[in-house]
Amino acid sequence: MSIPPPPGPQEPFPQGQSPQQQAPQQYPQGHHCAQGPYPPPQPQYPGGAWGRPYMAHPRQPPVNGFAIAAFVLGVLCCVPAVGLVLGLVALARIRKRGERGKGFAVAGSVLSSVGLVLWAVTLSTGAAADFWDGFRDAARGEGTAYALEKGECFTTPSGSLQGVTYDVDQVPCAREHDGEVFAVFDLPGGAYPGDAEITRVADERCYALQDSYAMDRWALPADVDVYYLTPTAQSWRGGDREVTCLFGNTDERSTLTGSLRMDATTLDADQHAYLAAEGHLQRAMDEIPATETVEEDLPGYRAWAGKVSQALAEEAGMLRGHDWPAESEQPLAALVEDLEAATREWSLAAGAADVDTYYEHLDKGYTLIEGDTTVTARESLGLDTTPPVYDESGDGGAEGPGMEV
Repeated sequence: MSIPPPPGPQEPFPQGQSPQQQAPQQYPQGHHCAQGPYPPPQPQYPGGAWGRPYMAHPRQPPVNGFAIAAFVLGVLCCVPAVGLVLGLVALARIRKRGERGKGFAVAGSVLSSVGLVLWAVTLSTGAAADFWDGFRDAARGEGTAYALEKGECFTTPSGSLQGVTYDVDQVPCAREHDGEVFAVFDLPGGAYPGDAEITRVADERCYALQDSYAMDRWALPADVDVYYLTPTAQSWRGGDREVTCLFGNTDERSTLTGSLRMDATTLDADQHAYLAAEGHLQRAMDEIPATETVEEDLPGYRAWAGKVSQALAEEAGMLRGHDWPAESEQPLAALVEDLEAATREWSLAAGAADVDTYYEHLDKGYTLIEGDTTVTARESLGLDTTPPVYDESGDGGAEGPGMEV
């Protein structure tokens, strides 16, 4: 290597020559110091012949990954045992490899140790079960509209069963409330089917399920109708598939008081047998054609009259086959006679050749099923004696009965 020596005080540079122009001094290969009176040569760097050399910053050792992981787990306190193990492993590796992150490892170990102690105390006191119960309830949506169950009553923040709601308050059914749940079912999974399809399914299923909860249509107040809570597109993405069927007041300014439940849990055996038989007629009545008048769809109304006739025959057969208490035997026998007569009238309506003949038999059939014998039989069983008003429009319910949640 050829390196020019620096000028010394004994030998200034010859006049007219620069250090770069001066002849270089040769040094033996393999020696680390200069021969002669000059100090060891210094390499030159850009910035000046004798400037301080530009040195690269020393490279710092990496941060140990186990130390970071231990600190994160210690802060979260979710798996303290793992955090403690990772912290101890990190300290051993840091000492062996000279890596950074000792503070993270120590903090993670300490926090994880505290977490282990807290877990031990929690398990011994039973608080863990309470915590997971609360966590599970939150995941299921407890306190929200889609967490309601059959038989529960609730109020909404707005007091309305229309539109969208994200929260409800469960209250005892004996108190004033906006809705009473009578059925809950889940929609199939997959992509969100759209508001119209969900409404169609909810409307169909809820009206079909109401009689299993409130078996006595006569006992339902005239201002009560079927509503439902359905998933929104947003709640669907979160896993909500639940449709909640409920009874509500058709007047948004009014509420309900008291439960409308009338099923095997609230009825005696004779009441239940009577209402189960009568249910055949109620469901047939629900299938009235959508057209408003017989003149618009005589074939459709004739088919419907045939279904009513068949339902009446089934009801009469069930009532005849039940063993009634002594005080109800005579009223129920008289009712069966009227039901059999009504069966014939509805059958004649089903075979009517013209609209006038249809109306003639239809009026007689309605009179027989809503006559005095029905009221007397119900009274003997302790059931409601106010006949319901059948919906002859075929629309099936009130306007806009759905609420999204």
